[in-house]
Amino acid sequence: MMYDQARAQQPGDQPRGGVSGRRTPGPEPVFPADEREKILRRLGRALNTFPDTPLDSLEECEAAFDEATDQLMAALAEQRRILRAGWEGQDPETDAAELHLAVRRYREITQRLLGL
Repeated sequence: MMYDQARAQQPGDQPRGGVSGRRTPGPEPVFPADEREKILRRLGRALNTFPDTPLDSLEECEAAFDEATDQLMAALAEQRRILRAGWEGQDPETDAAELHLAVRRYREITQRLLGL
């Protein structure tokens, strides 16, 4: 099976399904599925062309890495913007529940990053 067609478990993946066969919610994916697949296809092509064009293969892998890191930084910035909009400027005394949700979400995101 080619690399770009394989689906290995990724760090941060949560087990899905259970006794009832229903999917259980896990963390939201960092990358949209189509963007993730596009990057994986690039890596697959790079690996498949390595024997014929090793330097081009290396450059394609680097470009895929750069694309993934750029998208990761953009996704994290968007998550931060959304979280901040939910608590910034609110009275901490009256909106403790909202602040608690934001603290939990920051913790979850940070723990996922540390697990990479």
